[in-house]
Amino acid sequence: MAKDYYQILGVDKNASPEDIKKAFRKLAHQHHPDKSSGDEAKFKEINEAYQVLGDKDKRAKYDRFGSSAFQGGSAGFGDMGGFDFSQFYQGGQNGGFEMNFGDLGDMFGDIFGFGHGQNKKQASQRGRDLEITIKIDFLKAVFGSEETIDLEKQITCKHCQGSGAEPNSQIKTCPDCQGRGFIDQIQRTMLGNIRTQAACPKCNGTGKIIEQPCKECRGQGRTLKKEPLTIKIPAGVSNGQTIKFANQGEAGLRGSSSGDLYINVRIQPHPTLKRDGVNIYSVLPLTFRQAALGDKIEIETVDGPVTLKVPAGTQSGQEILLRGKGVPRLHSYGRGDHLVEAKVITPKNLTKEQKKALELLD
Repeated sequence: MAKDYYQILGVDKNASPEDIKKAFRKLAHQHHPDKSSGDEAKFKEINEAYQVLGDKDKRAKYDRFGSSAFQGGSAGFGDMGGFDFSQFYQGGQNGGFEMNFGDLGDMFGDIFGFGHGQNKKQASQRGRDLEITIKIDFLKAVFGSEETIDLEKQITCKHCQGSGAEPNSQIKTCPDCQGRGFIDQIQRTMLGNIRTQAACPKCNGTGKIIEQPCKECRGQGRTLKKEPLTIKIPAGVSNGQTIKFANQGEAGLRGSSSGDLYINVRIQPHPTLKRDGVNIYSVLPLTFRQAALGDKIEIETVDGPVTLKVPAGTQSGQEILLRGKGVPRLHSYGRGDHLVEAKVITPKNLTKEQKKALELLD
């Protein structure tokens, strides 16, 4: 029975090789038999489709003759549904073979539980990222500020300067991994012998052997302490925004790179001013007389008190613009505006004379 390999991978006939590879990786992750949600039959079908569409010559042949051109025999490996693994393996010891997946290594690493040893080494030694939340004043968020926080974290050991060794003691290259921090392993899987890398157990992935560990940090190269940290809050930061401070997280193992610090900003509300993006809003109560005849009134802004000219005939709900009196733009030049909403207050308990005066306005 003819098979539509394009439909199996969920791509159209004009799909690029990268799109085909991406579709294969996604479906292989989803349907691999070793997963609880896996489907062995579907996995074989996906492999068969990718063997053809992933090869330029085979794809051209398929486009001309269809899947029947490949039904006479399998160029695949074992019972893997026609998927050609030959591009990934090299000869191994004792007549076997060792797999080298190249850019598909990440996918099969997730399935079988192995990864690139060097990347794991670097990740395991790097310091932890930290995340905290701070509250800052409304005006400090507008114009920026410097804040000092007390942060308990792993810092570089001052006694050994992060080396993990007592001063003047020797640090030797690990004889097992030759200083690489990882060792090669051969792992047996359903696909054959796969060459993997793992952190060296002798040096714990550091590549170094310490003869006399530091008495302060016990060979870690870092100690847990609370220290003040001064950080700069940029002008125009928004409520709920997260700011990244590179290398301000915890120190890494034995001089490895530090993690990053992420600070979530919470801005305290202002009693009279509201903020929306780069604009500031406030409400100005006016009497009938001030609204009808106009007036000059002192109001509060982020820059301090200013005198606002209220035009004669101002209506309730009308906005008066103070251009450039808003929030500095975070990643640009200039500032937003301050919009003042007029709110005309209707008087109560008018006297007879006041009522007559209002009647004359008609």
